[in-house]
Amino acid sequence: MTNGFGVIIEMLVAILLALTIAYCISLNRRLKLLKADEQSLRATISELVTATEFAERAIAGLKLTVEECESGLGARLRSADRFTAELDRSIAAGSDLLDRLARIVVAGGGAIPQAPPARPSPRQVAEAPRGAQAVAAAAQAFAERLRLKVHGLAA
Repeated sequence: MTNGFGVIIEMLVAILLALTIAYCISLNRRLKLLKADEQSLRATISELVTATEFAERAIAGLKLTVEECESGLGARLRSADRFTAELDRSIAAGSDLLDRLARIVVAGGGAIPQAPPARPSPRQVAEAPRGAQAVAAAAQAFAERLRLKVHGLAA
């Protein structure tokens, strides 16, 4: 009976050994697939890192471009503000000049129409019946003073 019991134990050990070998083969296949997936995952990660570096360089370039545009636009806006202020001063000076010319025409005996425009046109000033040459000379002198004042040459 010992002999039969030993054979049964040996057969049971052989069956367990065969099952272990089959499981090891299955596990080996799974490990090979996992290693293959690991290699493809490493390749994917490498491509992702490369794409990220490229995107970071592109973003840095865009930031530089935005800063250059911002500084250029800032300079243009400052220039436009100065130009606007200069135009406002010129318009005010022109309005003042027209008002003075109108007063000169009235003082010279010319008639200014009662209805607007409040500023006489150059034609109306030229057509003043009396003292037209005096009015023109006064206007030229005033224009010269204004030109000197605008260009900063007047004291």
